[in-house]
Amino acid sequence: MSIKLLSLYGGIGADIKAAKRRGVKVKTIDYVEWAANRVKAYNAMNPFRYETQDVRTWDLKPDILVHGSPCQDNSAANHNDDEGRSELLLETIRIIKEMGEWRPKFVVWENVKGALFKKKRPIFDKYLRELQALGYTNSYNVENAMDYGLPQTRERVFCISILGNEVFDFSKLKKQPLRPMSEFRQPESEIEDLEKYVVKIPSMLNRLEDLATAEEIERNKSKFRYVKTIVDVCNTITERPDRCPAAGVFKMEDGRYRYPTEREWWRLMDFDDDDFDLMLGVFPIKPNNRSATLYALAGNSIAVCVLEAIFEVILSGDYATNFTSDKDGQLQLIC
Repeated sequence: MSIKLLSLYGGIGADIKAAKRRGVKVKTIDYVEWAANRVKAYNAMNPFRYETQDVRTWDLKPDILVHGSPCQDNSAANHNDDEGRSELLLETIRIIKEMGEWRPKFVVWENVKGALFKKKRPIFDKYLRELQALGYTNSYNVENAMDYGLPQTRERVFCISILGNEVFDFSKLKKQPLRPMSEFRQPESEIEDLEKYVVKIPSMLNRLEDLATAEEIERNKSKFRYVKTIVDVCNTITERPDRCPAAGVFKMEDGRYRYPTEREWWRLMDFDDDDFDLMLGVFPIKPNNRSATLYALAGNSIAVCVLEAIFEVILSGDYATNFTSDKDGQLQLIC
């Protein structure tokens, strides 16, 4: 099977990575992303040379439309009621409307579960209503990357809308056993310039859960959260490792604590070392510095393993009958 792929707000290309993992030959139709660093990362991992694009100029007609929107406005940590960047969710509706009578057969969207919270919910509810008015049946669920083998508590809401009356069945997604953290953690002996990853900032040292008493944790729980020591599972990967709340820190053999490296950050989003090595050619890490760019690129992505499970369901069984075939009898997927 070959698929044709288009990404809206495409980030670093977790969708194309997931499609390749399914053993599918990928032909990219187009890719829309406004952030220059994400485009450079995407180009480095794929044989394409895209430029930054504004989604409002997009006029192609996919069979499957996969999109996201900036998650910061929907984050529980953001108390701003301004709809802001999350309104890009509704920009996708405009694009579908301008396609005229033609409609994508599948529309897939991902974001933080804060999009379902009371103060953030109106935009998502409007999105669902407008898709329903266009003839779609919506189904959404919060999926955790841990359930797909990744040792990261990363909960994200996925909404899958199918043209017609068919409902996407999330129970068909194949869960995977949790992979050991040893597959993701680098031995300290293999980390170049190890000292720059050691936790030295007092504000972080004072929040290390291992170094606090139960009384201190109880007394301060209304003020701030403590940083956990990563053993089997880390907290959600974000744009940076050195703030609280954080994904967590590793305890070293000498008793000190260190942040996850950029490579570990990418591994914990289910990207391969080959992908990361390509990133180093585009975004080399400066001596004595951690790379804010490499951390942010991975932290803003989608966990590849979850998308892979969704693609597997969409491309097989009853759902596959929703696709048209090209002249070679191959199913067409554009996302």
